[in-house]
Amino acid sequence: MQTIIDYFGQIPSSHRSAILAGGILFFWLLEGIWPLFRFSYHKWKHAGINFFFTLTTILVNFPLAFILVKTSDWTIKEELGILQWLPHMPAWLYALTGLLLLDIVGAWLAHWTQHKTKWLWRFHIIHHADQHVDTTTANRHHPGESFIRFVFTAAAIFIAGAPMWLVFLYQSLSVVLSQFNHANIVLPFWIDRILCLVIVTPNMHHVHHHYVQPFTDSNYGNIFSVWDRLFGTFKTLPQNEIIYGIDTHPIPDENSRVGSLLKIPFQEYRTPVKDDFSKAVD
Repeated sequence: MQTIIDYFGQIPSSHRSAILAGGILFFWLLEGIWPLFRFSYHKWKHAGINFFFTLTTILVNFPLAFILVKTSDWTIKEELGILQWLPHMPAWLYALTGLLLLDIVGAWLAHWTQHKTKWLWRFHIIHHADQHVDTTTANRHHPGESFIRFVFTAAAIFIAGAPMWLVFLYQSLSVVLSQFNHANIVLPFWIDRILCLVIVTPNMHHVHHHYVQPFTDSNYGNIFSVWDRLFGTFKTLPQNEIIYGIDTHPIPDENSRVGSLLKIPFQEYRTPVKDDFSKAVD
């Protein structure tokens, strides 16, 4: 465990980039061997759009990264955050507890909030508008959403009182698991049934990308599947019945052009077929 702590405490930027690129390459190749859907689309053109949004995410997060470092250092110095208040525990349990805290606030809560708040949802639509979900979809986020998620990540670090080695470990796992659960693959039922008890699998997250509610408003998890089970947002749907996209933006000119996607958050709100925003905050 100490080796992991030492590595992620000093992980070079090049290694973090390699994790991002390596994950995409691995799951991209796996999709070609073991696909769930055989999409009739230009894979490189589709990837190009999603890579554009990957780049904007990096550009948004890179200059703000010092805030995460300062937040982490300050919580450790001042002994703030849940991890700082817990009794001494084995390093592996400390890491697991920290990952759970970072995941529920930085991923699950952020995701749930975006679905339940109209103006945040408008930014998140870009992610859901993809009608050919594959591993590159994991990084398809509007620059505005990238900033929103950054805010939740900073809040998660503050609440957890997480040291930077744990933050880097969490972010690395988050990147790989997101690429995994968006990948255009399907796991055998028995494997999925076991893995899904702990982590978010492709079979589980594909349901979240079904084009209509209530399935759109389910399975918000990124790393751990426990949150959706705990909060009653876990849903299942046969993989062959899933239709990707979002019912409010079904036209390719809107959902597969960078310029059109960038404009979506600033357009008039469109009511879903099964509107679940009756209690949302404008």
